[in-house]
Amino acid sequence: MISLKTLAIILFVGMYVGLISFPKRRAVIALCVAAIYVVTGILPVDEVPTAVDWNVLLMIFGTLLLVDYFIESKMPNLIAEKLMDLAPNVMWVTIFMSLFSGLISAFIDNVATLLMVAPVGLAICKKLKINPVPMIISIAVSSNLQGAATLVGDTTSIMLAAKEYGNMDFMDFFWMDGRLGIFFAVELGAILTVPIMMFLFRKDKEPVEATEKTVVTDYVPSIMMVAHVVLLMGASFIPEKPEITNGMICLICSLIGMAWEYFKDHDSGRIKRVVKSLDYDTVLLLTGLFMVIGGVKNIGLVNDLANFIVTVGGDNLFILFTIVVWGSVLISAFIDNIPYVATMLPILKSVTATLGVNPCLMYFGLLCGATLGGNITPVGASCNIAGVGMLRKEGYEVSFKDFTRIGIPFTLAAVIGAYVFLWVLWR
Repeated sequence: MISLKTLAIILFVGMYVGLISFPKRRAVIALCVAAIYVVTGILPVDEVPTAVDWNVLLMIFGTLLLVDYFIESKMPNLIAEKLMDLAPNVMWVTIFMSLFSGLISAFIDNVATLLMVAPVGLAICKKLKINPVPMIISIAVSSNLQGAATLVGDTTSIMLAAKEYGNMDFMDFFWMDGRLGIFFAVELGAILTVPIMMFLFRKDKEPVEATEKTVVTDYVPSIMMVAHVVLLMGASFIPEKPEITNGMICLICSLIGMAWEYFKDHDSGRIKRVVKSLDYDTVLLLTGLFMVIGGVKNIGLVNDLANFIVTVGGDNLFILFTIVVWGSVLISAFIDNIPYVATMLPILKSVTATLGVNPCLMYFGLLCGATLGGNITPVGASCNIAGVGMLRKEGYEVSFKDFTRIGIPFTLAAVIGAYVFLWVLWR
């Protein structure tokens, strides 16, 4: 009889094969595997509520409600026209949009960034009558790319900055111990993605021009979008806040927006249409994946992977650093980076203390690899899943091939830049 750990691995691999083979059934596949995990005891029933990241689900649900009103207000069209005025052709529009989303995601959650910036990208693509898949994928991976740049950009950054590990404040991400911080390693990676995009989109040289001038019909949704960005940034500086704080901010802002729409037009039918048209497939897919990752963590596989990385690295600092960075990239392509980073931090703290070296090199390498690895696959990060879901809602199916064509070069360029930067400055 096979062990629970072996069964968990077989089901996990089978799930990813299913996700690749049947893109239109991803939510069903993930939920079925999650159900088997619960039934077999791989994920105990009482751990299901804690395995699901309710904060991310609330953020997606709340922001999607607000995004629908934001799109209907025509503000994304107006922003699209302004960006088109700055860019000489389609290639540079895509690059500008990607860099713009990366900059925002350094300060607020990646999922929220994607859900705010992607509608502008969709508006641009509709105006130009081009396939939006490459642009939205670029926005998604760029949003995921810069989460490690600042203390407030990603949950893993907050974990690293804790007193027992990095003991870092906001400015330490920029300048620490007389050296440039991880912010510059991440930004170097972001800069290196520009020539990658120039190559990937080299044929998109059609000139762009906003011939139509959009008139915004309602500024309240835009005000609520800005308010929810400001509130997310402000909340990121609050220590020991409830885990669902960001989700509640997004949900409350969306409810205020819905209330405004109702009192403005007294049209409850419109609210029902918005709620009915929400991308429930994305929410269900994420729920299933969170439960599966919770089971993988519960059964000890994340610990096994972490210990394997350290064991292979041995006492050679360069080999250990290399394995931590690139091993984290590979693992985070399939496993949520939060439980993985939570497992690796205490292990790396112990190993570096034994070797008598500065742990920051390993900490920063771990963070860069784990954050960027999610860009390899369309299900490797929550914002990728949200981006693919948004495209599906527009009638575009995204295959693994479509995503990896952009995600893998992005990841390689960004990780190589950060890897070299950190080794040279922090070894």
